[in-house]
Amino acid sequence: MKRTLVPFALAVALVHGSAGAQQHSEISLYAAGSLREVLSEVADRFEQDTGHKVQRTFGPSGLLRERIEQGEPAQLFASADTQHPTRLAQRGGWSDTVTFARNMLCALTQPTVDARTETLLDTLLDPALRLGTSTPKADPSGDYAWALFEKAEGVRAGAFAALDAKAAKLTGGPDSPKPPAGRNPYAWVMDEGRADVFLTYCTNAVAAQRERPQLRIVAIPSELQVGASYGMTVRADAPSAARQLADYLLSPDVQAAFQRHGFGAI
Repeated sequence: MKRTLVPFALAVALVHGSAGAQQHSEISLYAAGSLREVLSEVADRFEQDTGHKVQRTFGPSGLLRERIEQGEPAQLFASADTQHPTRLAQRGGWSDTVTFARNMLCALTQPTVDARTETLLDTLLDPALRLGTSTPKADPSGDYAWALFEKAEGVRAGAFAALDAKAAKLTGGPDSPKPPAGRNPYAWVMDEGRADVFLTYCTNAVAAQRERPQLRIVAIPSELQVGASYGMTVRADAPSAARQLADYLLSPDVQAAFQRHGFGAI
């Protein structure tokens, strides 16, 4: 799509002015839960660099989009897919969607599960093992899991129906159980014994394993892998500082921060 965001250098000039006058703004950022760690770090740095304040709201992208549609005052929406921000743009009053990061799915497993990349489909289909996912439509991670199920059908007839039937939607929904404050939701789900295998973003899996090192991360085989493109959109009447933050996310230093947190380059 045609990029409509104000370039970073120009945005800096617009906000700071050639005479050095500064008007500091408060920006309302709504972002996917999988971005919490990296965008918290980036927003802190942006505040230090510019003097603007970034109010942050994290959650499942689909639920955030619904809240924005219902009138919540987001100015920059950073989603774990491109569909939700594009839906806002199509309604009017928001910029075209711009991709700013990429992710992939991984399998997070209990330490007792003998899972390997080359036999992962057998593991997912094993009737003795419980499979967990996030909630489709509410959280793009769930949508990507079901896209993986569709790919599995192309590898093995009947796989989609079996996976669709057994997958438990454990996170990302409006009624999903909430982990205790400070707990990684995926490490908590696994600690609670709700799943033997959980399909989630690789970045989420790494964060969960950091909290619970005994958990295992298994790469998805190429024939089943589903890439996740993260898109953002800016409200048309947002202050120029919101557009500045959007371009900040595309800058080389911030892209390097995304990669340090396990995201793919754009």
